[in-house]
Amino acid sequence: MNQIYLKLTSASTSSILCSVVLGFLGSISQAQSDAPQRIELWPQGAPGSQDRKQEPEKTDRTNGACNVTSVHAPSVTFYLPTPEKATGTAIILAPGGGHRMLCLGHEGDSLAEWFADQGIAAFVLRYRLAKEEGSKYTVDEHAMADTRRALRLVRSHATDWKIKPDRIGILGFSAGGELAALAAMESDSGISGSPDPIERNSSRPDFQVLIYPGSSHRFTVSQGMPPAFIALGAQDRDDIALGMAQLYLKYKEARVPCELHIYSNAGHGFGYRATATHAAAQWPQRLREWLVDSKLLD
Repeated sequence: MNQIYLKLTSASTSSILCSVVLGFLGSISQAQSDAPQRIELWPQGAPGSQDRKQEPEKTDRTNGACNVTSVHAPSVTFYLPTPEKATGTAIILAPGGGHRMLCLGHEGDSLAEWFADQGIAAFVLRYRLAKEEGSKYTVDEHAMADTRRALRLVRSHATDWKIKPDRIGILGFSAGGELAALAAMESDSGISGSPDPIERNSSRPDFQVLIYPGSSHRFTVSQGMPPAFIALGAQDRDDIALGMAQLYLKYKEARVPCELHIYSNAGHGFGYRATATHAAAQWPQRLREWLVDSKLLD
């Protein structure tokens, strides 16, 4: 699928850029104009990596994979449903990859397309990688800044993208699940008075979806946290299989709505594949049902 890459800049540059883009869109086929768009989270460069924003990402497509590294200009690629399908619900997807890479194939773009078909606006997050060889980034300072910025960015465009600002969730796989859980644990209502209008928006997700999340030992629970949906395989490593079972009980004790699915014959990394038929492959349908039951999806 072709991509149209938009970089948001200053007002004057944006005006020129929009004219160019609109002219370009008018000259391409409908199939191409429907391609997902990508927006940098910080047009002037992400805090801590402004001097590297021009460095290109690297993509490994060996054996049908789509693994991305060298992320210095974090961004979201968004998949909006058609107007007749749009429900107002939105979800940010944080792919896994051990903080060494982003597995955008079975934990990113294909799932985003499925969500859009269900009427859910989906945004695939490319965050900075803390454990990539030679990286000076950290999970808490950089990857989490990217995650919270994505939540603020989507909420700031709620009207433009026909999204309900109180129905914006975050979903993460493995390392991305760690980011999703941490975002639900600690957020703010926006930075009032910030010269950046995006920063004035809340970083709180309205729901969290944790798919075999890593680093469960870091997770804490408190009353008032966003409702959670958790899915994993019983054959995953103990800190995930046992950790998520224990986390569910903590949510229950704190009266945080939570649904837990443990698939007995699955391990780590099953992600989403449209052609898969095993039981664990059905988790997106269970998630959709949970969203409806939770009144987060019409």
